[in-house]
Parts: sequence; structure tokens; C-alpha cells
Amino acid sequence: MQEHERDTFVRRSRQEGYRSRASYKLLALDDKDRLFRPGMTVLDLGAAPGGWTQVAVAKVGDRGRVVASDILPMDAIAGVDFVQGDFTEDGVMEEILAVLDGAPVDLVISDMAPNMSGMKAVDQPRAMLLVELAVDMVHRILKPGGTFVAKVFQGEGFDALIPDLRRVFQNVAVRKPDASRARSREVYVVAKGYRGAG
Repeated sequence: MQEHERDTFVRRSRQEGYRSRASYKLLALDDKDRLFRPGMTVLDLGAAPGGWTQVAVAKVGDRGRVVASDILPMDAIAGVDFVQGDFTEDGVMEEILAVLDGAPVDLVISDMAPNMSGMKAVDQPRAMLLVELAVDMVHRILKPGGTFVAKVFQGEGFDALIPDLRRVFQNVAVRKPDASRARSREVYVVAKGYRGAG
């Protein structure tokens, strides 16, 4: 708790009105990889408490659209359609698709993580499953040329994921933003130039 309170990004998020320090991870990724453009349609998976959603809404502007989803509740953000539920359930996936209503999605961002048990043998497969489900969603909704950004934990399954993404995206990079704690195994995959599942 003390470490959390002393954290530079925690303090900045409070000063600058972001709901979580995670906002700075997405801002850093955007600085590096130019993820956002005004007018985009964005799907934010694992959105609560809304730090990434706040960044997305600000970046896409009034002509853009942000749809967010999480298993946890999230306080409303102006201009955001929020779907609460377990993304691993078909019904929730269908609800997200219904909210999108066939609109082509330019960018899918995922900061999803499972509830960590502290046992790597349990946590790693759960984390990889969430990434795989996000990739399934990408294949259903991302438009050609679109971008996918996801939190991934290094470990079993990680090495297979990167070549799988390279088959369907023109450019795949692995990033570790400054706001990502050094001891954490989390990294972010930025996949640009979607070629389609076929």
C-alpha cells in the first residue's frame, strides 16, 4: 500500500483526473505507436475502472466512438457505451457485438487480467485465455488495417502468441511502458495493419 501511495503515476493520475495509473501506459503506447486518430471507433476490453477509456474518449473526440466492457461495474464516462459482464461468456460477447451494431472497429485495446492467485501455473493460462478471447473478438470486428493492443504476461503461451499475431498483422511489437512496474511480467503487444483472419 505504501509503495502504491508513493508511486509517481498514482500521484499524477490523481492530479490529472485519471481513474488509474494505467492511463499512463496507454498514453505512452500512443506516443510511441500513434494508436489513436480523431473519429475512430474503439473497443476497450477490461475497461474498469476506466483509465484507458478516459484516454480513448479524449483521443477519438466527438466524432469518435468508444465501447467499453468489463466484468466489474464502471462509473459512466460521457460518450462511452459500457457493457458489464464476463467477456468469456457468449452472451456478453453478443451484447458487445449488438452495441457495435456492425460498425467497423479501428482499434481494440485490452488491459484484461485475471484475478491473480499468486500461482503462476494457474494465473498464466488464465491470462493467456483472456488474450486468446480478445484475439477472437478482433477477428470478428476489427476492420482491415486496424490495430490491436493487449496486455500479455510473459510466460507459457507468450512465445506462440507473437508469431500467431504476425500471421494476421503487418507489424507486431512488444512494449514495456514506464508506468508498467519493473518487477511485473506484464508487457503490451501492439499489432498494427490487420490483414484479416483468412
